[in-house]
This record gives sequence, C-alpha cells and structure tokens, in this order.
Amino acid sequence: MCWLAGVSRGGYYRALREQHPEEEDVEVRAAIQEIALGHHRRYGYRRIGAELRRRGLQVNHKRVVRWMREDNLLAIRQRRFVITTDSRHDLEVYLNLAKRMKLTAANQLWIADLTYIRLHSEFVYLAVILDAWSRRVVGWALDRSLGARLAVTALERAIAARQPQPGLVHHSDRGIQYASHDYASLLDKHAMTPSMSRKAS
Repeated sequence: MCWLAGVSRGGYYRALREQHPEEEDVEVRAAIQEIALGHHRRYGYRRIGAELRRRGLQVNHKRVVRWMREDNLLAIRQRRFVITTDSRHDLEVYLNLAKRMKLTAANQLWIADLTYIRLHSEFVYLAVILDAWSRRVVGWALDRSLGARLAVTALERAIAARQPQPGLVHHSDRGIQYASHDYASLLDKHAMTPSMSRKAS
C-alpha cells in the first residue's frame, strides 16, 4: 500500500500515530499491563519493551518506564532469605491474620484490593472492599490516580455503609496504598485490626 501511494512505511506509521495517539497509547498501556502482571511484576522495562516489539508494538523505552511508573508496575526485586514488603516503601507491614480466621458472620473480615479498568482512551483504577463472609462489596472508589486517597475513599465508604464493630480484621496486600499513614490512621480510628498477605500471595 505504501509503495502504491509513494510514501515510506515510516512516514505512514508516523501519520497514523498522529491521527490516533490516544487509541495507540491505550493499546500499548494495556499490553504493558498484561505483560507485567502475567510475569508477576518480575519483568523490567527492557524485557517488557522487547516483548512489545515481538508483538509488533514500537514504543520508546522512556515511555515504557513512564507508563510503568504511572501504573505502579515497576518490577519488584526478589531478595533471597528476606521477607519484605514492596521495596518502594519502608512503612509498617502486618501479619496475615486472615488465613487463620473461621468466619461465622458478616463484618468479621474485610478484604481490600485494587485493580485497573481499561476504557476507550484511558485507564481508571478501582479500589474495592469485600466482606469475606457474605462475599459482598461493602465499599468502592474509582479514580484516574492510583494514590492512597483512592483506597482511603473506598474504606471510608465501607465504614459509612456498614458501621462495623471494633475488632474487624482488614486484610490487604502490602501495597503502599494500604501501608500509608492515612490508611493506617483510619483503621486505627475505627479499631480495625490490619492484616497483610506476603508478596506474590
């Protein structure tokens, strides 16, 4: 087609990217999410960049790094014989209490998690609080940012909706959103007991 039109392939692809930059960005970011999560966040930007090229997606390594940082997908380094949290924070980490619990009613154990949702031209992030006994969502929040405020908003909504008694166990991963001072303060204010999974669990 380029030969018939008398244009270079490079010029064609540049023009295509200029016409549909948002759609292309979303496609590449979705591929980065898929690769990173498919390899349990052990792939760095170089390996992800190589995999993108193998899939026919040409993207600058600086852009890959920037999007991985924005989407909280930078690779986690494994340390032998040391149990740590996400290496990007030094905040307090709690024991996993959830695995020892035998539930008999609602509002004994809440489970918190974050995920992303791909829209037509961007990503948004969803924070959810689930009651482990009833399997019902008791609080949630949606935002364009993956900051601690997203997780805090979901927890505030769950507390307002359920008014739990002191002693409820709140379980999450070791992400910085759940280890943050604001989140820990909210748990403490409502006498909730924090619990965290180990990495890759």
